[in-house]
Parts: sequence; C-alpha cells; structure tokens
Amino acid sequence: MIQLPAPIAAYLEAANASDAPALAACFTADAVVHDEARQYRGIDSILAWKADTTNRYHPAIEARRIEGTGPDYRLQARVTGEFPGSPAMLAYRFVLSGDRIAFLEVGV
Repeated sequence: MIQLPAPIAAYLEAANASDAPALAACFTADAVVHDEARQYRGIDSILAWKADTTNRYHPAIEARRIEGTGPDYRLQARVTGEFPGSPAMLAYRFVLSGDRIAFLEVGV
C-alpha cells in the first residue's frame, strides 16, 4: 500500500468514482491542470476537463509509486481505460497548497 498525501489520495478516489463535488474539493479555486497539451484553470474548467476525459476514456487510476516532499510530488500510476495503449503508466505531478491541489500535470 502506497502512503499518499491526503489531497492526492482524495483526488484519486474522486477521479475513480467520477465524483465531481469531491473532485472539486481537491483543488484550490485558482488551480491549474495541464493534460494532453491543454491547460485548464479554475474549478469549472477542471471539472469540464475531468468530465470530458471520463466520458472519452473511462479511466481507472492506480497509484504505483510516489516521490517528493511537500509541496511537490510526482506520482507514477497505472491507468486503464478505453484508449490506445491501455493500460499505460502515466506520470502525475502534483503541487499542493495546504490541503488542496494547486497544480496538476498529467504526462507519460
């Protein structure tokens, strides 16, 4: 079992459950997400991003390894879903602000 910082654990739980209110609670009001060469800023934009990726890919994220110390963490995760190359190992970079995510970058 990997010990994850609480905001990252909450994000994975909300993302895997497609729980928009819980996902919104994971981020700061002015948070930024980078994914698939696009940037999403603010809760509404982040929720739209997550709804779109969930509808297109139906992803399930499984944490495999985490590195870093607060506030900057790098997570390696196995992601399965309806996309070419599934399952894939993806790299997530989280920057925390207190008990919320201020920045998230998803890459390979």
